[in-house]
Amino acid sequence: MKSIADMAREFGLTTRTIRYYEELGLLKPQRTDSNIRVFGPRDCAKLKLIVRGKQYGFNLEEIKEMVLLFDQDRSGLRQLERTIEYGNNRVAQVDLKIRELQEMKSEMELLLHQFTEKLTNLKGNMQ
Repeated sequence: MKSIADMAREFGLTTRTIRYYEELGLLKPQRTDSNIRVFGPRDCAKLKLIVRGKQYGFNLEEIKEMVLLFDQDRSGLRQLERTIEYGNNRVAQVDLKIRELQEMKSEMELLLHQFTEKLTNLKGNMQ
């Protein structure tokens, strides 16, 4: 069992963020007699999934659905199906962003080439 401070350190989060995830229903830590949160292995696994989901650009609603599906279906089948669906959508978004950035890069390279030629011509005319 881990304290909220231990969890925050382990996952590089603030205790406030962990409490927020608890408010959203993503985490359900146990409480000691003195009402202190204690997190078990299940909460650690869920928090790991939450952090990973955030790293890959999923929003909290998507993460919540994926994490909580396992509680509803212990086989993990529904969770995997939904994760694959969200993952495919996210990959498509990333592909689109890559294409947009590649177009931007090409446009910038063209402009830089034009500016370089113009500068060369201007310097040549000054001599």
